[in-house]
Amino acid sequence: MEIRLLKYFLMTAREENITRAAQLLHVTQPTLSRQLMQLEEELGVQLFHRSNHSIVLTEDGMLLKRRAQELIDLADKTVRELSQREEILNGEIAVGSGELRSMGLLSELLAGFHQEHPQVCYDIYSGNADNIKERLEQGTLDLGLLLEPVEIARYEFLRMPVRESWGVLVRKDSELAGKPYVRPEDLIRFPLLFTKRELLRRELLNWFGDNSDQMNIVSAYNLIYNAAMMVKNGIGIALCVELESSFENLCFVPLSPSLEFYSVLAWKKNKVHSPAAAAFISYAKEQLKNMV
Repeated sequence: MEIRLLKYFLMTAREENITRAAQLLHVTQPTLSRQLMQLEEELGVQLFHRSNHSIVLTEDGMLLKRRAQELIDLADKTVRELSQREEILNGEIAVGSGELRSMGLLSELLAGFHQEHPQVCYDIYSGNADNIKERLEQGTLDLGLLLEPVEIARYEFLRMPVRESWGVLVRKDSELAGKPYVRPEDLIRFPLLFTKRELLRRELLNWFGDNSDQMNIVSAYNLIYNAAMMVKNGIGIALCVELESSFENLCFVPLSPSLEFYSVLAWKKNKVHSPAAAAFISYAKEQLKNMV
């Protein structure tokens, strides 16, 4: 598959109209139609349901749409890395991170590195550890900040010296809001919003112990902001890590016994990094060594 054909396909999928897509791509409508048919023949699948006025993606087309954007992003990233000038460090470093207190430290490292190399820019992706690991595997991220516990056998990593403490996010009018901490038996009476990550779910279930079979989990989440909006509107209380941010009319109450994890800054083993990414890894190693 040519990258050019994938870009034609994505534009057509977005516009759902071949004539309009052809105009935006600066090609003729017959040329675009021919190229799309060529792509379908090459893949051996039908990508569009066609009508007189519009075209709609088939199930195979929707799968290709997801993969095509990943391939184009990776191709563009590769071109940027190859075009870097050796005399001045430049280019882009793609970093993934969850919503973590250790992102504060990572941003300090990026800021310090940027002072030394102002031509380098950054692409920051937010997601949970599973999302970030998937993109590390695809090559669209150079580095990922991952909350433990996480399977990192395929990665090299630096442990961040910041404890991520778990607790619950509740409304300020909740009976839990005035407590210095909450225990498992305090939570089983409330609807809970729970993390989607399987390894973290196991750790939290272990924390609940014998009370785990009485839990009332009403929703799963992967971004704390979204969970906070659900808490705010009375859907339940969210088990989450403590952040250096606050939400209106909500408060954080720590768990007892306490539940704390570290996070790691990880990258794929044996990967050939761009000069910018390789330089940042070296910089981060040196800076974090001084913090231990």
